[in-house]
Amino acid sequence: MQRRTGSCTTILVGKDASIDGSTIIARNDDGHEALDPQRFVVVTPDQQPQKYKSVISEVEVDLPENPLRYTSMPNAILTDGIWPAAGINSENVAMSATETITTNPRILAIDPYNEGGLGEEDFVTLVLPYIQSARKGVERLGSLLEQYGTYEPNGIAFSDKKEVWWLETIGGHHWAAIRIPDNAYVVAPNRMNIDDYDFNSKDTLYSADLPDMIEEYSLNPDFMGVNLRHIFGSATVKDTVYNNPRAWYGQKYFTPDNDREPMDQELPFICRANRKITIEDVKWVLSSHFENTVYDPYGNGTEEQKSLFRPIGINRNHNVHILELRNHVPDEIAGIHWLAYGANTFNAVVPFYANVNDTPISYRDADGTFDLTKMYWLSCTTALIGDSDYDAYADFRNTFELQAMSAFRRIQLKADTEVMNQENTQAYLEKVNEELAQVSLERATKLLGDMVKFGSNRMKLRYSLND
Repeated sequence: MQRRTGSCTTILVGKDASIDGSTIIARNDDGHEALDPQRFVVVTPDQQPQKYKSVISEVEVDLPENPLRYTSMPNAILTDGIWPAAGINSENVAMSATETITTNPRILAIDPYNEGGLGEEDFVTLVLPYIQSARKGVERLGSLLEQYGTYEPNGIAFSDKKEVWWLETIGGHHWAAIRIPDNAYVVAPNRMNIDDYDFNSKDTLYSADLPDMIEEYSLNPDFMGVNLRHIFGSATVKDTVYNNPRAWYGQKYFTPDNDREPMDQELPFICRANRKITIEDVKWVLSSHFENTVYDPYGNGTEEQKSLFRPIGINRNHNVHILELRNHVPDEIAGIHWLAYGANTFNAVVPFYANVNDTPISYRDADGTFDLTKMYWLSCTTALIGDSDYDAYADFRNTFELQAMSAFRRIQLKADTEVMNQENTQAYLEKVNEELAQVSLERATKLLGDMVKFGSNRMKLRYSLND
């Protein structure tokens, strides 16, 4: 079975660090291949299994009764399992799983991976329908990891309206989690990210024997303090070109006076921005490719410079989700599942309300058949054409995203005002989501048409004389 390793980029934002007091967890769900159709669905309690069986490891897990409803983003082709990626449940708790991270042979010698355990394929289905807070999400996943083990290293994000938590797996059965400070943000690439750690803090949770294991096996390389990245993670040459530059670029955007270097192995985990962070900021970073540096694949650096670092926005983005839990609105409309498909260079995120029982067909029903009425395939097509001549199409993209986001936010503002006067809140929000999806489909189709019309005159297969 295929496993997604070495993919994704995560951003976490505490409620005092965001512009409106929302908590935000966001991630590019990347894979090894350029195309892997995704869907956006709602899993109602009657659709949640009572006994779960993993496709990859074939482990079976008995699930609790009375699951919650939740949004989910499964694979369209289920050969390798569901891979739900992310969602928001009916208690306004969000989860994104997973960010593939790194490890080292010292911990794997002590606690090897369990090939019959759990992995990214399984986590959302096993955890999100059963939790009433972000902290409870950490505790449930931690308990499952201790009981069943895992066959891969992962980072998982949880949030509710008050807190944002980040959990990283350690070896086959261990884990550690930390609450992100309310006034902080995180940019987490494919490495073990947690650095300074306090086992006595109320804002940390971990497998019970973790401190003793560090001491017993002499795992801490530092003279002072506890740095989990140093103890359990990596500091490889690959990190300097594949992982660290992504954290550096995101941190440079949010905190411009950051004077670190892109290959720096000691880039901090917890950071503070120089301004309050917006959804548009998060999307921009998750779409970024080292703009205004020599490392931009579309830029003016040398070919060696342009291919040196792995960008955040990449052809292997399958979806980008930004899970926003709002504190300035009623609970019924607090959860917003922002979503876009395909490579992030030419898409725009749509603010779907999570408190619904179904999702729009253009975002729900993609499969392996190319179909421009489905947003996954439409987004992949605009990205492909845009990539053929980025400079020529960049203004098309910029205009599209500005106009689309403005339209989405107008619809959202109107719905926020009207929703509490509706007799059936969920039915109304489903109608709003349908309107959002239709506007998104229309604007993305127009973008594609504008690009085709413009690009046709620039084809190489032409001649200067007309008949």
